[in-house]
Parts: sequence; C-alpha cells; structure tokens
Amino acid sequence: MNDEFSDAFEEVRVFVYGTLKPGEENYEYYCKNHCKVVEAMVLGQLYDLPLGYPALTAGCSPIYGFLLSFADPGILATLDELEDYNPARLPYQNEYVRVKAEVFSLAHQPIGWAWTYCMEAARVQRLGGVLLPEGQWFGQRNPYLA
Repeated sequence: MNDEFSDAFEEVRVFVYGTLKPGEENYEYYCKNHCKVVEAMVLGQLYDLPLGYPALTAGCSPIYGFLLSFADPGILATLDELEDYNPARLPYQNEYVRVKAEVFSLAHQPIGWAWTYCMEAARVQRLGGVLLPEGQWFGQRNPYLA
C-alpha cells in the first residue's frame, strides 16, 4: 500500500489539558462534533497561569486530560493559531510549542503518540505559573466550585 495514500487518512491526534477539554471554554467551538474523545494522560508538569489557562512543561508526573482524534488534518493550523504557535518562528517567539508526546490510558498503558502544546519553563516562571502537583487543571468545569 502507498504510505502517502494511507497517511492522508490518518486521524490527527491531539492531547489537551486546558481550555480545549470537554466542558471548557474552547471545546465547544474548536472540538465538539469534530473529534473522538478519550480520557488520557501524558507525562510532564502542569501549571496554572494567572492568564486563565494552564501550561504544560517537560517533566515526569502524570498530567490528566483528553486525547482528541480529528479526521480533518486542517485542525492543526486552527489549533496552532489558538495556541499562538507558528512553526516558522523560533521556539521562544511562540507562546506554546507543538510537540509529539506519548499518551497513556488512565491505567498507565501506552496508547500512542499525539500532538500537544507545551510552554518553555522560563516563560511559565515569567508569567507567574503555579505548579499543579495533582496534574489536573480545572477552568469552567471545576468540580470543587460546584
């Protein structure tokens, strides 16, 4: 089988941990009815930013979120714009950098690789990020505020 042909029909997988999660402010517009959703986790460090959204940095702690699978490859350009990422810019010129991350089920079993958006640790510090040691960020759907 021609690899180029089969690649054209691969889903675009994106791990989300912030405003693109189901129930959060950007999910409805960017994701609802456009993707499959599975609870999942990656490894890293998660921070709450005073700007009203989180940031993921390199690390080895479980970070909980969702694996979204899109049929439309154009979603990456749309999400890149939302996340202020331009691959033509140097990493420090972007708010986030899109990287591939290994994704795990909630039972800690590997389930493949997906794109996710990370922030440089220096930027997180400059912005006053607060470490979330439990690895979860809650915005609009914070169960503790209900």
